[in-house]
Amino acid sequence: MSNPRLATRYAKSLIDLSIEKDQLEKVFADMQWLQEVCKSNRDFVSVLRSPIIKSDKKEKIIDAVTEGNIGELTLAFTKLLIRKNRESNLPEIISSFVAQYKNYKKIYSVKLITATAISDDLKNAIVKQIQSVSEMQNIELETAVKPELIGGFVLQAGDKLVDASIAYDLKEIARQFDNNDFVYKIR
Repeated sequence: MSNPRLATRYAKSLIDLSIEKDQLEKVFADMQWLQEVCKSNRDFVSVLRSPIIKSDKKEKIIDAVTEGNIGELTLAFTKLLIRKNRESNLPEIISSFVAQYKNYKKIYSVKLITATAISDDLKNAIVKQIQSVSEMQNIELETAVKPELIGGFVLQAGDKLVDASIAYDLKEIARQFDNNDFVYKIR
């Protein structure tokens, strides 16, 4: 069961501890690796969430999966989660940790959706433009292609959304025709 408050608290504790031990980058890399394991292996997440599998078995499974891939601090943290019966929340804790890490490092996620794939030069130009008009300096650009946009782009940065797509313009024109905006302006 999802528990965002619990995930936030555990992630905050891990961030604070990793800063204190000067291992923030290592723990972040570990968390990214664990996040990839959770995303790519549903069975692993199912084992973590299973009430039937005993804690000692879960600990052995985590040891086998993570052996040599994560640091001591991260391994100790996962074992703590098992002892506290919170291992089922590991995927949410990881997501919260990554979000808090990006917030701490002031890394902004920007999503760009276009109708066709764009070049790296254009991506870099877009990042530079965003940096010049906002306080966002560390930008992580995520791109996606959706042909149904027809042309143009949709850019989402934080809580701001810019929809400069042809599909949006066509919907806006259709709305104006539905409202008879043009008829009233003629009279």
